[in-house]
Amino acid sequence: QVQLVESGGGLVQAGGSLRLSCAASGRASSSYTMAWFRQAPGKEREFVCAMSWTGRTGYAGSVKGRFTISRDNSKNTVDLQMNSLAPEDTAVYYCGAVSGWATTPSEYDYWGQGTQVTVSS
Repeated sequence: QVQLVESGGGLVQAGGSLRLSCAASGRASSSYTMAWFRQAPGKEREFVCAMSWTGRTGYAGSVKGRFTISRDNSKNTVDLQMNSLAPEDTAVYYCGAVSGWATTPSEYDYWGQGTQVTVSS
């Protein structure tokens, strides 16, 4: 079992920045791919970005160049730095973990409770 706890959401104006953090605990969590997904009201959960334990990264096209994922394997944390935020980035952001590499929600085994990010125009 892997437990994930997100923090750092909030309200920000368009053009602003936020940093989300996800703390992982449990068996072998440091060897998992860690990812961020988001879900806006009435929409399906969508991939934002991911980083494997070896440092491989992947980003959705809509966030590339604005969002940066990083992780500290010694602390079992993964962060999401979000810059140039826009109202369409408003969603609940979820941290996920999976053994191996994946970018679709159905492949992920573990999820955090989510943290709300609201971007005002």
